[in-house]
Amino acid sequence: MSASFRRFEILLPRRFNDGQSVPDELISDILLELEERFGAVSTETQTIRGLWRHEDELYRDELIRLFVDTLDIPESRLLFHGIQGTIERTVSTN
Repeated sequence: MSASFRRFEILLPRRFNDGQSVPDELISDILLELEERFGAVSTETQTIRGLWRHEDELYRDELIRLFVDTLDIPESRLLFHGIQGTIERTVSTN
């Protein structure tokens, strides 16, 4: 029986909500953590732009896509979602 793989993706902001750039060091730390946990990580260099609104304020996003291809097992899903939550808290608190 061959193993099934699953792709997990994160759209990582290049800027905080206050407009300040996310430091390259923070992005590097996130990439290294994903590589350490899953053995590999990939990123796309193109900028993904998005718009969203919260309480009548319009926000503009500049994002990069990070992705991990790993075994499709419950442990991988739990680990990835835990890391994703940590990243979201880190980026949103700055």
